[in-house]
This record gives sequence, C-alpha cells and structure tokens, in this order.
Amino acid sequence: MVATVPAKRGRKPAAPAAQATGQVQSLTRGLKLLESIAESHGSVALTELAQQAGLPNSTTHRLLTTMQQLGFVRQVGELGHWSVGAHAFIVGSSFLQSRNLMAIVHPILRKLMEDSGETVNLAVLDQSDHQAIIIDQVQCTQLMRMSAPIGGKLPMHASGAGKAFLAYLNDDQVSGLLHRKGLHAYTHATLVSPVHLKEDLAQTRKRGYSFDDEEHALGLRCVAACIYDEHGVPFAAISISGPISRITDDRVTELGALAIKGAKEVTAAWGGMRQNG
Repeated sequence: MVATVPAKRGRKPAAPAAQATGQVQSLTRGLKLLESIAESHGSVALTELAQQAGLPNSTTHRLLTTMQQLGFVRQVGELGHWSVGAHAFIVGSSFLQSRNLMAIVHPILRKLMEDSGETVNLAVLDQSDHQAIIIDQVQCTQLMRMSAPIGGKLPMHASGAGKAFLAYLNDDQVSGLLHRKGLHAYTHATLVSPVHLKEDLAQTRKRGYSFDDEEHALGLRCVAACIYDEHGVPFAAISISGPISRITDDRVTELGALAIKGAKEVTAAWGGMRQNG
C-alpha cells in the first residue's frame, strides 16, 4: 500500500507523475520494455528486462504477456527469452511506407536558409555512379548566391555533399573509389592528392561536417552534413553554400553547426540513426 501525504487546506493534491505528464504508466512501461528488447538485437531474458526497467519480475512478465497476446513480442528458445514479434514490424513498416523525404526536408531547408542567409541544398547519393545529386534547394535572397540546377551532379572529392558521403567510408573504400573515378582538378584548390583528401575526410569525421573551400568552383564555399537512414548509413546530405565574401573563416564553424543541426532533425524525422564513430 502506498502512503499519501494529506493535502494542505486550499490546495489540490498533487497528481501522480504519470498523469502529470499525460502518460499511462502501464503503457509507458510496456513500450520501454519493447525498446529494450529491440536494442538487444536478438533476445533477452525476463530478469534482465526487469532489471533494466526497474520493475519486479512479476510486473514485467504481465506486461510482456499482454504484448505477446497482441503479437508485439514473442518467446524464443529453450530458455524462453523475449524477442520482438511480427506485429511490431507490421506497425513499424507502416511508418516506412509513409515517409516522404521532400515533405520532411523542405521546411528544414527553408529554416536553414533563413538562419544562415545562404542557399541550402539537399543532395542524395547515387550509388551506381558514386556522385551526389541535388534534388532540392532553397535559394537565399542575396543578389550574389549559389545556384545549381536540380538534378545537377556534384563530384565526390570536390563538393561539400560529396565529401560528407566519402567521410563515411574507410580508407580502403575511399582508395577503391578514387582508383575508379580519379581526382579531377576543378580549381587550384581541388584536393587531387589521395593523402590530402584522406586527411580532409578525417577532419570531416572529427567536426561532423565537410568543408568545400573553393574546391569545386572559385569563389564558392560550402559546408555539408549527412542524413542517416534506419541502418545508420548516410543516404542524403544537407549543404549550405555561398560566396567566400560572406562565408568567411569566422562563419564556417557557425554554418557547419547549422548543417549538422538540420541533418540531425531530418535523420530523426526519417526514423534514422547515426552510428557511433
């Protein structure tokens, strides 16, 4: 039995925490258990789930049994460990079917343009040709601004979006790609040395955003950050581009942070995740 403290005269009793936050306690606990099972990437024992949730074994078992009856979890193996059920996949796949990248991204691109004052692009990775392709853009209102056609292709080694994608690959994968594609010099600043490019990609991983410093077009600078899918793989990137007269050295870090923030928002709305490291 839970003891309660009498309310002082003239004041209403405090609502339970679950009610105060608008949550139903048993539902919240059940969903947390489902999350724990999913994070185990296999199956997990009841006692371990109870310990993680801070619940008695009996309460945990009742919640799991209810979810099992609805098909969200199931027991597997001789030890009766718990794993995610088929109905959880059915519910989750409906989210995948309802995703519309352009509808998710465009408002975020517009907000980034307003915050940065520069043109913002969405590029996707063309796996077959290993190039970044611009599929959406919100141009800034400045007279001098970056303007690239929708459907335009960006080189992997000499663009913000391209280098953001390259940074996800390990050195051997980068070497294999460079061997097939080569390192064409677009300007005097293009990184045509594999050693220098790999050093630049290492900096990109450390910062969380890539930086194109007049490497694709003279007078143009660009920062970009990747958008990740549900497997932790980058499939798109947000870039912020503008003339070097406005994207000064002092603004690069600021704009890089904006690109990271926008990419994280899209990743979350897409149901994606960024893998550690």
